[in-house]
Amino acid sequence: MSASALGAAIGASGGLGLVLVASRLSARRVRFDDRVAPYLRSPRSASALLAGPELQTPFPTLERLIAPVMADGVRLVARLGSPSADLRRRLERAGRPESVEQFRAAQVVWGVLGLAAGLALALMAFAGRGTSLAVGAVLVVLGGLAGVVGRDQHLSRQVRGRQARMLAELPTVAELLALSVGAGEGPVGALERVVRTTRGALADELARTLADARAGTPLTQALRALADRTSLAPLTRFTEGVAIAIERGTPLAQVLRAQAQDVRESGRQALMEAGGRKEVAMMVPVVFLILPVTVAFAAFPSLVVLRLGQ
Repeated sequence: MSASALGAAIGASGGLGLVLVASRLSARRVRFDDRVAPYLRSPRSASALLAGPELQTPFPTLERLIAPVMADGVRLVARLGSPSADLRRRLERAGRPESVEQFRAAQVVWGVLGLAAGLALALMAFAGRGTSLAVGAVLVVLGGLAGVVGRDQHLSRQVRGRQARMLAELPTVAELLALSVGAGEGPVGALERVVRTTRGALADELARTLADARAGTPLTQALRALADRTSLAPLTRFTEGVAIAIERGTPLAQVLRAQAQDVRESGRQALMEAGGRKEVAMMVPVVFLILPVTVAFAAFPSLVVLRLGQ
């Protein structure tokens, strides 16, 4: 592609972008609620404890200018992405304190970065190989989609990593609870001791369960809420066993030790299954790479001898 054609393509892309921005700004009409809201707003409180949230960036003017565009991007991502209820559950499982709207805003930022990366690749392709404009547009769109989807996949990896850490911590926590209960402490006291002396993802969830129990929620309901938040089968069985033991008066220490042993057995079984899958996967390079090379090394001298004999 010549320099004039490249300049024309860049100019057309910039002109199209300006037209889209102008059409969007002209379509943004000020609603009656927005015009009346400043006159109906309650006076600002002098107390810092009652004050609303302030702007989070050191550039408040820029944030006010970008906020409407960011809101449109958040609504677009919300329509195209996963449902808000599912996203809220995944954020809870990942242990992230951010809200659904904040995560959507992060997805928009990642999408903008992906668009910038796609645009850079498209310009490099235009300058180097003379790629068509359609291919450049596809690269830009794919870059934006990769940014949005990448943020979602990053959250999924965080969820899986936190669940794996909780499963690894569960047998130790169950043994500590059993020791505390066997020493004469009640269920709430045992939870408090374990939360105070341990660190980790499961300890954080138990701290939240303990806070719910102190706030007036029955301990059995708080334990079932823990199982609902994490949605892990071993942890669900553990919490259900503890809740049933508390309700029926079963010796809690024995139940906790049995649950810890069950979790260890399930972890050992999962490890054996993972080892079996890895063993099958290792057969692919052995059969298709190492074995042919070994056969070639074994057969090559014989072939050379037969050729020399002829």
